[in-house]
Amino acid sequence: MKRFAAVFAAATLLAAPAVAGTYTAKPVAKPAQTKIIGKDISWTCGPDACQGSTDASRPLVLCQDLAKRAGKLENFVADGRAFAADQLAKCNGSAKDGAATALAKVN
Repeated sequence: MKRFAAVFAAATLLAAPAVAGTYTAKPVAKPAQTKIIGKDISWTCGPDACQGSTDASRPLVLCQDLAKRAGKLENFVADGRAFAADQLAKCNGSAKDGAATALAKVN
């Protein structure tokens, strides 16, 4: 009986789906595409924001990847928590129209 209970418990744990994080971002300028395929996530962008969910990667990595593809972001929310100003600045450093591009032009 104990063996059955252990096998049942193990099977239940393996069958449990991974919990996906939900993300929302508002680009400064509306993206040219309504569907953006990023690293570990597929974004759907409407007139007000881009949304997506995934159980992979880290929020900062997802934010930086979206900023590269969609441009500078006004905000980024991961599982209901908005990025702080310093986190958003770090994210926007990857934007295609961000500081990285400006530095490249100076050199």
